[in-house]
Amino acid sequence: MTSARSAVPASADAGAAEQDLASIRELPFERALEQLEGIVRSLEKGDVPLDESVAIYERGEALKRHCDALLQRAEARIQKITLGADGKAAGTAPLDVD
Repeated sequence: MTSARSAVPASADAGAAEQDLASIRELPFERALEQLEGIVRSLEKGDVPLDESVAIYERGEALKRHCDALLQRAEARIQKITLGADGKAAGTAPLDVD
């Protein structure tokens, strides 16, 4: 028995995965979180076929990493704003996250 996934070349799967990751990187935090919550709801219902469950779980992991990264950047900016040499707000400075 041959599955639909095995009929698709691995390079096509990899290309689709890269495109999906690129689309996730463009999402604002709120939209990424909304999609992640939808994935959790779908998986909790338990009525999603196994292949689809694995695929949406992987997307959920990518969304979680994206949300974590956005939160870390926001936290770093807040820390940068609130920390000054004298312990008082010293204004803002560009944040080098890369």
